[in-house]
Amino acid sequence: MKIKFRDVSSGIVEARAIIEVVPGVFLNEVTILRKDSELIIELPQKSFRGKDDRMHYLDIITFENENKETLWHMEIKEEYREWRKNNRKVLVYET
Repeated sequence: MKIKFRDVSSGIVEARAIIEVVPGVFLNEVTILRKDSELIIELPQKSFRGKDDRMHYLDIITFENENKETLWHMEIKEEYREWRKNNRKVLVYET
């Protein structure tokens, strides 16, 4: 699995990823968050307002079981940690 990360410099979002699922097929907008010093992987969702005027969310990617999802998240986290070692976050302050 090939993953490309790009830095995001605001809030709890650490980075966004583009994942090549199979050659030539990409999954965009995978978000890496840091909440309470823990990395969280957030996969893209489709959202829409229903007839009942409530928001509904559908997962774009589904897994056959929870173990596969957990392993996939762990692989993304490990790739992110390796990428972050080579690409330190640079904080810029204006005075």
